[in-house]
Parts: sequence; C-alpha cells; structure tokens
Amino acid sequence: MSEPTVQFRRLAEQIADHLRRRILLGELADGSILPTEDELLREFPVSKPSLREAMRILEAEGLLRVRRGKLGGAVVRRPNAANVAYTIGLVLGSQEVSLSDVGGALRQMEPACAALCAERVDRKRAVVPALRQLHAEAVDAADDLERAISASRRYHEALVAYCGNQTMIMLAGALETLWSAHEQGWSTQVSDHSIVPVDERLAVLEEHRQVIDAIDAGDARLAHDLAAAHLINAQHYPGSAGTVDPTMVRQRDH
Repeated sequence: MSEPTVQFRRLAEQIADHLRRRILLGELADGSILPTEDELLREFPVSKPSLREAMRILEAEGLLRVRRGKLGGAVVRRPNAANVAYTIGLVLGSQEVSLSDVGGALRQMEPACAALCAERVDRKRAVVPALRQLHAEAVDAADDLERAISASRRYHEALVAYCGNQTMIMLAGALETLWSAHEQGWSTQVSDHSIVPVDERLAVLEEHRQVIDAIDAGDARLAHDLAAAHLINAQHYPGSAGTVDPTMVRQRDH
C-alpha cells in the first residue's frame, strides 16, 4: 500500500473518530443534520476525499444516514436498540438464521429482564405504572389483530427497557426489535384477522397481567417463571417459521 493511501485512510479515520465521539457524547444530537461539507472542511483542513471517506466510515457504522436531494445531508443517528437490531439482523440474515432461533434467545433473556424489573426498588413508580398502561392499551385493542399485536409487542419491549441493566436493555432490546419487526410486518399482511381469535388474544394479555402483578409484588422468581411460560405459549405466529430479514427493521424504523 502506498504512503499517500495510508495517509488518506489515517486522516479519514481521525476525522471519523472525532465526529463519532461528538455523536456519542450528545454534542451532535440524534436526528440533527451534520454541518455541510464546506463547513466541515473549514473545521478539518483535509481533502474532500478524506472527509468523504470519514462520512462513509460513520455511515457504515450506522451513526449517519445520508439523504440525497434538496433536503439532503448527513443525519446523525445515535446508537440505540434499533441500530443494533439491524446490525445483528444483517449478521443473522447472512447466516440464514431462523426466527425461531431469535425466539429461543428471547426465551432466555426476557424472563431475566422481568426478574430485574421485579428487583427494582423503584418499580412501583418507574416500572409498574408504565406496564399497566401498556396492558390497558393492549386490552382496548384486542379486537383488532394489527393493533393488538403492536400493543403486545410494546409491552414486551418495555419489559426489557425498564429492567435497569443497560447491557441487557441494548442486547435483549435489539432482539425484541427484530422479533417485533417481523411479527408486526406479518400482521399488516394478514387479511383474515380470525387467524388469531380474540379470546386467544385476551388469554395472552391475561398472562401479561400476571407477570406485571408479580413485578408489582417484587417477586422476581415468579415474574421470571411466568414470563418464561408465557413465551413458550405465545411465541408462535405463521411467519415465525422464516429466517431473519434485517430489512424488516429498517421498514419499521421508517
């Protein structure tokens, strides 16, 4: 490799490092537009190819989304479970991993999150009210399959989001996002909503309520066991026999 090429890569990586740090620290807000190329070149006195390579590095990492056209620009995307879900989905999809494999991982991780929710000393204030609100919304939507599935998935995602362990929130949250994207994508394509009878939907929601009650009581073991039993019963829909498709996450994200 020639010396100029090495220098080009090094400069691009240095600029990417600087901008990445600003994104992670929140100095560049999520959803904000990165300064224009001319503005960045005034801040970083490098060649246009070096700057553009830095942008490509950050775009490949999912930290920027480049828009074309009149409303173009590089949109900042701070890391979150959806970003991680897309990256994991790419890896799993390339290996033709089945959705049932994702479900198996969730059957291990989500009950652990339920137990963590029950162990939180502030659960009655920071966890239970939010879960009960989501449960009420799901019950209200039970007669509409697409709305019911959307509401049910929000409950599962919240069970992870409120567990209090940041690593689990990111990892289990990414898997929840993957599963939700596929299940909700399937629900939008189903014309016969009787495929999942209303009484079956309500039975699923009753199991949700029991998990929430166990969390409210601070019974971590019961919350874990109820969540595990629920997933064994509920983690089935016709589309779950397929393989992971990362584009489903992007479609849901937009």
